[in-house]
Amino acid sequence: MRPLPFTRALLLGTAMLATPAMADDAQPERDYLPTDIIVTGARDGYDVDDGSTATKTPTALIDVPQAVTMITEDQLDDMGITQLNDALRYVPGVSLDTGEGHRDQIYIRGQSSTADFYLDGLRDDAQYYRSLYNVDRVEVLKGSNALIFGRGGGGGIVNRVSKVAEFTGTELGFDASVDSFGAFALAADLNVPASETIAARLNATYEEFGNHRDFYEGRFIGISPTVTARLGERTRLTAHYTYDDDERVTDRGLPSVGTGPLEGYDRTFFGSREFNTSTNVAHIARLRIDHELTDTVSINATGQYANYDKYYANVVPSNSDGTTVNLGGYTSATDRENWIGQANLVWDTDFGGIGSTFLAGVEVGDQETIASRTEIDFGGGVEDINRPLARIIDVPAVGIGRLTNRSASQLDTFSAYVQEQLDFGIVQLVGGVRFDRFDLKATNLFNPAVPVQTARVDEKWSPRFGVIFKPQRDLSLYASYSTSFLPQSGDQFSTLGADDAALEPEKFENLELGVKWAVRPDLFATAAVFQLDRTNTTAPDPSGSGLPVLTGSSRVKGFEASLVGKILPMWQASLGYTYLDGEIRNDTDRAVAGTVLQQLPKHQIALWNRIDLSEQFGMGAGLVYQDEQYASISNTVVLPDYVRVDAAAYYTLNDRIGIQLNVENLFDENYYPSAHGDNNIQPGKPLTARIGVKVKI
Repeated sequence: MRPLPFTRALLLGTAMLATPAMADDAQPERDYLPTDIIVTGARDGYDVDDGSTATKTPTALIDVPQAVTMITEDQLDDMGITQLNDALRYVPGVSLDTGEGHRDQIYIRGQSSTADFYLDGLRDDAQYYRSLYNVDRVEVLKGSNALIFGRGGGGGIVNRVSKVAEFTGTELGFDASVDSFGAFALAADLNVPASETIAARLNATYEEFGNHRDFYEGRFIGISPTVTARLGERTRLTAHYTYDDDERVTDRGLPSVGTGPLEGYDRTFFGSREFNTSTNVAHIARLRIDHELTDTVSINATGQYANYDKYYANVVPSNSDGTTVNLGGYTSATDRENWIGQANLVWDTDFGGIGSTFLAGVEVGDQETIASRTEIDFGGGVEDINRPLARIIDVPAVGIGRLTNRSASQLDTFSAYVQEQLDFGIVQLVGGVRFDRFDLKATNLFNPAVPVQTARVDEKWSPRFGVIFKPQRDLSLYASYSTSFLPQSGDQFSTLGADDAALEPEKFENLELGVKWAVRPDLFATAAVFQLDRTNTTAPDPSGSGLPVLTGSSRVKGFEASLVGKILPMWQASLGYTYLDGEIRNDTDRAVAGTVLQQLPKHQIALWNRIDLSEQFGMGAGLVYQDEQYASISNTVVLPDYVRVDAAAYYTLNDRIGIQLNVENLFDENYYPSAHGDNNIQPGKPLTARIGVKVKI
């Protein structure tokens, strides 16, 4: 770690936090902490939904036996963030994969995933970049928890909570911003209560992308209407629709040389400016009904349809010797259609002074995927070329080459789950179990004249147990055990090999001890230690049969701590630290025992602060530290540790207009925050300034 930038960061933070606010000025209301962290209020009409994402019940955050990080809309706005992957950089315990330059891909507690993304608690698992224009907050729930979420989520999940139509009054807001590389974003948010029973809201955005990388550009269009209807005193209906249209250059970063990133080429594009492209069109429609049967029993049912049309093409660097670079590439197309139905019953009562919150639910899903992949052709059937390193790489014309894969898959799921939360006062118990039936059929269409079909059915039980000790109302200590599973086909389920069809799923087990303390209603502190075991990983058969066996395993141990909320009347903060230590315990197909897990920095720090110096003027300061990490499981290439400092300034002209300046990488550090293997390393942005205007009518 470079000492000079870190020292400057500390000096900057100290100077800002030491500046007093004007005593007579009212401070703008900002919320970095969701409400109801201590107790949940009694249901009053329809102001309280069916509870936290972590339990599907009206449970206070302090009573959830699981580490949870939340980033509110206010914090996202203050940081000037519009894309999910940028927001997750501020979540300790999460590291980012470059996702082949076309998708969100993350590591949570050392477990990689392209599919553990949710929208309002329902799976949103296609491979694409997610915008935050229509999002109220981002929730990162850590640790495996199949009881609530089903398959996958070995290290945790990311859930986006949508903005909904409100009955509070007509509001119209506009945001516009532009940065020093010419990227800009326009957004509008209109909320209209048409009557006492109907409210509508429309969120829309248009963005154009740009950064320090040569030839990088793109645009995003998002439109998301939503309607809330009160269908009586005890019934509410909400309808959502989202149209997202994304088109951008596929940037795979730069290769490595020896044990580190190739230096001196942070702006160089190792691809074809004409060929490298990624497009995705997503349609997501959701209908939900909430009904209170009695004062203690409520039900809800949700149906969601999603369609994703995804294509990307890329020329990609594979290796470099420091004077030349090898280039190859491929194209990939995916058409996916998802149907999900979910229903829950929540019974909140007490028996002889013992509080009880009972959950019973079912979920069914249908997913159809058609996927294909081709190699690229540099001419005459040449699929790989070697080019001299230069500021601008001379890449010849490239076209689509031979087909290497085409498949169709059908995934049908059925899930049923029960959960009981008992409140004895000083002690609370949480326990439950989920049953999943997982029916996957895949057809290899590479040779359409002779299609190859494979199938597998898995039936799994996933338990969850937690004990919460509350010596006082605002303090809880908890212990929990939870599991999850992932079929051997992986998290996208587009293909199913013959070997995979014969194997049981991988298993994840999470043990966690933690403490949560509501220092005040608007300030929340947490800490946790955990152990996450992954077993049933494929490994070579020691007998030499050539068939895989399920003897591989890995383990991650860690500690995390956070402080979120209002530290002083004028000071909002989100502060977090995570320590992670993980390795392969038993040989797997990819690595031998003792290998350190990839993209698992031992230490991560993420800090964001906003200080309002007066009613009109405020400042922000952020710091991200990430320890060194291996780019891949080969343990050959190291991404160096780094410190990135961000800053912001806010000026309110009046109650309708505000101006905001965000500076990313204030001290212009060279750093490499993410990779996809040893030769797709993404350099971080240099100093970047973004200025924006917010208007409310």
